[in-house]
Parts: sequence; C-alpha cells; structure tokens
Amino acid sequence: MKHIPLLTSCLLIGVLAGCDDDVEVVEKEVVVTNTDVQVVEVPTPVIVEVAQGTNIQLGTRPDYLIDDMADSTLKTKLESCKEGPFYRTDFSIGHRGAPMQYPEHTKESYIASARMGAGIVECDVTFTNDKELVCRHSQCDLHTTTNILAIPELAAKCSEPFTPADPNSGTPASAKCCTSDISLAEFLTLEGKMDGANTNATNVADYMKGTPSWRTDLYANTGTLMTHKQSIALFKELGVKMTPELKSPAVSMPFDGMSQEQYAQKMLDEYIQMDVPANHVFPQSFNLDDVKYWINNNPDFAAQSVYLDGRDSDAGFDPNNPDTWQPSMAALYSDGVKIIAPPIWMLLTIDNDNNIVPSQYAVDAKTAGLKIIAWSFERSGPLNNGGGYYYQSVADVIDNDGDMMTVLDVLAKDVGVIGIFSDWPATVSYYASCNNMPASI
Repeated sequence: MKHIPLLTSCLLIGVLAGCDDDVEVVEKEVVVTNTDVQVVEVPTPVIVEVAQGTNIQLGTRPDYLIDDMADSTLKTKLESCKEGPFYRTDFSIGHRGAPMQYPEHTKESYIASARMGAGIVECDVTFTNDKELVCRHSQCDLHTTTNILAIPELAAKCSEPFTPADPNSGTPASAKCCTSDISLAEFLTLEGKMDGANTNATNVADYMKGTPSWRTDLYANTGTLMTHKQSIALFKELGVKMTPELKSPAVSMPFDGMSQEQYAQKMLDEYIQMDVPANHVFPQSFNLDDVKYWINNNPDFAAQSVYLDGRDSDAGFDPNNPDTWQPSMAALYSDGVKIIAPPIWMLLTIDNDNNIVPSQYAVDAKTAGLKIIAWSFERSGPLNNGGGYYYQSVADVIDNDGDMMTVLDVLAKDVGVIGIFSDWPATVSYYASCNNMPASI
C-alpha cells in the first residue's frame, strides 16, 4: 500500500481542473491499494503511402496461381492476403504493357498494365522512315504485331512481302514489315494485334492468325498504336513511371543522317521536352554503348540507366561461371552502370537439396553493387513442362503454374531484385502488396 497526502492530491487536481481558493485544505492520508497492471500489445497497422487516384484491379489470376501451389509457408502467407489491400509498386513493371491478353505496346495494353498495379510501364522505342519515335518491340515486327499485311498499300512498302507457305518444299510463310518502311502518319493508321504468325498459312488472313493458344484474341480488335510521345503523355496521366527501351536498329546507322548517338539522345530529349522528372525514367538498352552514352552525357538519367543483359547468346555462357561473361560485374559498375537486367533464368540455379537459389551471376552482381531487374514473368505460358526459356536453369524442379510464385519469392527475397517485368503485372503486384513493398509514389 502507498500513502498519498490529500494536499498533494488536491494540488494535482488543481493543475487539471483548478482548486477553489476558498476551500479549506485539510491534510489527511489516503490509502491506495496496489493493482496489477496488464500490458496488452495492440498491433500497429502497416500504413503504406499510395499515390492518389489509383484504381488497382488484380482479378482472379493470382488466386489461381496460389491455389495451384504445393502447401508451404509461402502459400499460407500469400493466401492470407487475398482480401488485400493492393496498391501500385515499382517492383511490378509492365512488360510491353500487359501482352498476355492485350496487344503489346498499345494504349489498351498500357492502361491494363497500370490498372494491375504496375508502377513502371515499358515502351520499346524504334523509329519510322521520317525518324519519328514509336512504341514497338522490334523495328521489324509489324507483320506479326499489327494488321499491316491486310492493308495493300502499306503491305506493298514492307521490306519483304508476304510469301505463302509451300507445303511441298516445307518452306514456311514469311514477311518482314518494319517501322522504317513507313511514315509516322502511316504507322498511326495501323491496329495492333496479338503477336504471332501462322507460318503454315497460304494466305495473309490465315498468316495473321498466329496467337498462341494460351493467350487470347478477345481484346485484339482495337489495338491503338502509339508514338513514344503519346506513351509519355498516357503514362503521366496514369501516374506511372516509364522505362523506354532503345531498340537495336534493323537498318544501317546513320539512318538518313541520324546517328546511333542522336537516336539515343532523341529518346531522352522527349522526356525532357514533356517535363518528366529524370528519376521517373529508366532508359534501357541491350547495347552497352547506349547505356554508357546516357551515363556520360545525361547525368540526370545516369543512375536509372539499365543495361539489358543478353550475353546468354554468347557461346559458352554459363551464369555460374564468371569466366564466361565479359565484362565482369565489377567492370560494369566501374563504368557507371548501376542497374543490370538479365532474363529470369540467369539469376537462378538449383542447390543439392533441389531448392531454387541465386546463381553465381546474381551473387556477383550484388557483390559489385549492381541493382538487378529481372525479365520476363508470365511470358512462358503454362509451366507443366518446365517453363521453357525463362525457367531453363530451374526446369527440373518446376512442373505446375503455382511454381511461378516460388520463383518470384526467390527473386525478391534471395536474389534481391528491385523489379520484375511481367506480361501480366497483377501477379507481381499481388506479391508486392502482400509483402508490404514500398508503394509507387
């Protein structure tokens, strides 16, 4: 028990409520009995600052993939997030928009990507014959990604006209139509379609029907093509950051007086002209010289310039043997490269216990100080046969679509990638929100 003088009690009350000056003060001891105090921990809610005006819609695919997972701690964790909240993150990058179901590099695909929580969206950049920049994955893919062959006056301008398949000789159908074959005005009359071609076709109509069975043509009737500047305006409206990829020209450079350096600069100039903050732009190229040009001539964009690593096409390349890739990770960092972006499979390997773990490539990149972005998630179709190109290094332990989430978890937590390109950003967005990754602001 404790004894507290009444005078003290009154003084305390006086501070809070005031004591009447006319009240007679009588000193008296008051007995207070000790009581047990129970401390109750109240969970602190995780508050994530999210950009205003977002409308994130992930749909049912993440649920489908999670349900397909084998029982594990990861599955339990992901199941606990099914009611959200979901928000936009820079960890989720729209690869050509959302081309698993929407024609790539179209307005519709870009909007779908942003709605699925992608904080960064990609426009692959190439040019027309009047040197205007447009969004296409390749300078010469119009015959598989647009309706150009169905427009006779434009089909006649293609580098290589449509040639039907010859069943007798086994010669496949072919064509080659490039953005550099036509003007910007002509480019904008085209409509985007799902990427693909039927090489057994004997006519144009059948040749254009080449969509892989695991994609869909449901949204392929209104593919709105975009210039690079139009994509910038749209991305600003959607509130997303931007990652333009400077595509390797299919024509000799200089092209009509435009050098490779001028081409690389022109791409960044359009962001500057449209008042896009440099830290909202992640310029990329498979051409290391392009990346070095940006680093050395555009310091505001240097830290975000991305070296897309396609060295797996080099003879003898092995992501677990540093002697088979040049330059080294340390040399890249010394040259000013801050972000490297290889395909998913180069970052992963299998240990002696059949666990998916980081490759030596991933370890060396992190050790050198490089940040890593991986590509491309949700691009392989069903994984029941190992997943193809993007999962080749871990194919032996992959046999169902739910394994995508395991791969995603290893990339995020063990490799430590800062972002993942995805053909269906909703899946990566679900994972990012579930793990309380920083919101895109």
